[in-house]
Amino acid sequence: MFDRQHAHLHRLPPGFAACALALALTGCAAVGPNFVKPTPAAPNDWTSWHSGEASLRIPAEAAQALPTPWWHAFNDATLDALQRRAYDASPDLQTAALRFAQARAQRSTVAAQRGPEINAGGSATRQRRSEHGASTRMIDILGAAPNLNALLAEPFTLYQAGFDASWELDLWGRVRRSVEAADADVAQQAALFDLARASLVSEMARNYFELRTAQRQIRLMREDIAALEDRAGLLQARVEGGVLDHTDLQRQRAELAALKAQLPPLLAQEAASANQIALLLGEHPAALQTELAPREADARTSLPDLALGLPSEVALRRPDIRAAEARLHSATASIGIAKANLYPSIRLGAKFGFEPYLSGDFSDWGSRTWSVGPSLNLPIFGHGRRKATVQLRELQQQEAAVNYQKAVLKAWQEIDDALSAYSAEQQQAQQLKARSDAASDAYQLAKARYDGGATDYTAVLDSQRSHLQARRDLTANQGRLAARFITVNKALGNGSGSEQLLSPSVPPTSSDR
Repeated sequence: MFDRQHAHLHRLPPGFAACALALALTGCAAVGPNFVKPTPAAPNDWTSWHSGEASLRIPAEAAQALPTPWWHAFNDATLDALQRRAYDASPDLQTAALRFAQARAQRSTVAAQRGPEINAGGSATRQRRSEHGASTRMIDILGAAPNLNALLAEPFTLYQAGFDASWELDLWGRVRRSVEAADADVAQQAALFDLARASLVSEMARNYFELRTAQRQIRLMREDIAALEDRAGLLQARVEGGVLDHTDLQRQRAELAALKAQLPPLLAQEAASANQIALLLGEHPAALQTELAPREADARTSLPDLALGLPSEVALRRPDIRAAEARLHSATASIGIAKANLYPSIRLGAKFGFEPYLSGDFSDWGSRTWSVGPSLNLPIFGHGRRKATVQLRELQQQEAAVNYQKAVLKAWQEIDDALSAYSAEQQQAQQLKARSDAASDAYQLAKARYDGGATDYTAVLDSQRSHLQARRDLTANQGRLAARFITVNKALGNGSGSEQLLSPSVPPTSSDR
């Protein structure tokens, strides 16, 4: 039986036999290492990998669920609206979306190499052959008629039409590894897109609360300035009535001037934060005056406890770790591409068409021309270029592996720093609130004692200064606490795409094949 099949194979044209052999080899495994998904290092619990005092640790039993999206914890409708606008209008997010679309389009381009390439064409060429060229030498040697060269050199039109097809057999997995690398590039750009989203919502919230904190401090300072001006007016009346001398009045005026001097920097900070928000939305300065106008009063936000989840899940959620993993995957697949270039490549080709020199013979079956068969490309000597490329890709993969480990360590460092800072800010907030309440009571008592003549005005100024500073410190602490909460969510990978919000439109690409 085998002998009859073997004899039948010998009766086929050589090109068909080579094609059959090449097709049999396409099932070969791809060369190069296969990618093994790394497992990021993670602690067993949130108290294991922690630097600093134990008092700064987030309690392990913290289980209050964070809202989704996390900025809903602030219960601020203006912030929610700005975040939705940022998802649609942010230039940075649109850039990240376009890069993701480019990666998908590149993947489609690479995947197209797995199929045959077919081209059709046609031409009509007017040409003339030289009477004394190399092609006429044989006619002269044979002693043909003297006018034969002149007859053959007469101009004529050559008509050509047909199609050709070619297909590279992926014997060593070069195309497969290329598609694998392209898939990893798509995954990397998807992770970077999520990173851009997380950075966008974090920056928007941070600048928003810097704006609101500056506005609250401006409002408090103006209230304090008005109160000091009233107090100065009262002292002025007492001085004019001869009850007091000018000493207490001048002290009050000095305190008032010092307080007024702190107002312009806060106004500049308010304007800078508003402009930064406008930039995140792709708007010009002053475009958001209505939305960002100061409020009459801001309710103090009670932030929830942190539900951190399992440490390993948090590490896998961070987009920078996913991007580093995708880069490692792409670098690993690139080794297989370089190794496949060390081996021979076979391309199957076929061509069919018509080629008459008379237009009337264009449809004549005798004008047909065709060819079919494989072509072999065998690398023999290239001064070690291909082997050096393999070594280069291996070194690049090792670098990507080191960068992955670095990204994991950096993630845990950022998480621990963010949790410690948030815990410290919470503890400081409790003490500053107690200080503000005590300073307020002391100020009211000092004023009452002064009005009753039991003390001089120096005690009132001292208690007043302490009270004003305590109010401003507490307001600044509330702004920092919001910023720490934002940093914690960014460090944990929240806001990187898990929220059900409208994201920027990604330009469509051709479907992956």
